[in-house]
Amino acid sequence: MRAIQPHGTKPELVVRRALRQLGYPGYRLHPKGYPGRPDIAFIGRKKAIFVHGCFWHRHDCRLGRRLPKSNLSYWLPKLERNMERDKEALARLAAAGWDVLVIWECETKDAEALARTLTGFLGTPRTP
Repeated sequence: MRAIQPHGTKPELVVRRALRQLGYPGYRLHPKGYPGRPDIAFIGRKKAIFVHGCFWHRHDCRLGRRLPKSNLSYWLPKLERNMERDKEALARLAAAGWDVLVIWECETKDAEALARTLTGFLGTPRTP
């Protein structure tokens, strides 16, 4: 488990690359002091993006439904805690007036759909 990186994952890098290509500069990575420490935050717009791994955050897709073959008594409570922590962080951000988008690992595979999702959430890119 020490090899699992919390930041800079492949899905996160795909989303960051898409943001740059779409013309959305000025985001902050993992800003401290915000519930759940969003992966990407547009502080001025009060918009937060979480990029969740399907397995770790239990998405309802093929990857998210997969369970480890051993030590289920450890893994099931751990994965459930992840889901509870996610819900709490999203609720706290929403209560603070933030708009929140969760992008799942499986959703980063389709670049066009990802671009539509990002532009729908963020609106028109701001010109510098």
